[in-house]
Amino acid sequence: MEPKIVNLDVTNDLLSKQVVDSIFHVHKSLGPGLLESVYEECLVHTLKARQIAVTRQKTIPIQFDGMTLDAGLKLDLLIEDSIIVELKSVEKILPVHEAQILSYLKLAGIKTGVLVNFNVPMIKDGIRRFVKSS
Repeated sequence: MEPKIVNLDVTNDLLSKQVVDSIFHVHKSLGPGLLESVYEECLVHTLKARQIAVTRQKTIPIQFDGMTLDAGLKLDLLIEDSIIVELKSVEKILPVHEAQILSYLKLAGIKTGVLVNFNVPMIKDGIRRFVKSS
């Protein structure tokens, strides 16, 4: 089944809640308008301070025609090997950004993804959660 977009539900599970709370903390501290790399650095710091395992720029191999290829695809953040966080700092989220995280979920075999646009006045408007149906 194809992943579907669902409303943000911070009570879904403790890890999702901690990730979202960390995103809120970073945005409240920094505000909008900075580079994606700045938000990534601060979010990683915040997650590690909460003793949450996070991997930055995790390479995703591509399975194609019976071969494993390194196509240079990288996840911004992989949280506890169970949540992909794709970071943006753009004027607005486009369909290509949503397609990107949906493809990453499929290729990585991960169920939950969070697409974050830090370049918004209110961060609640910049968070989209994606869940791949079982």
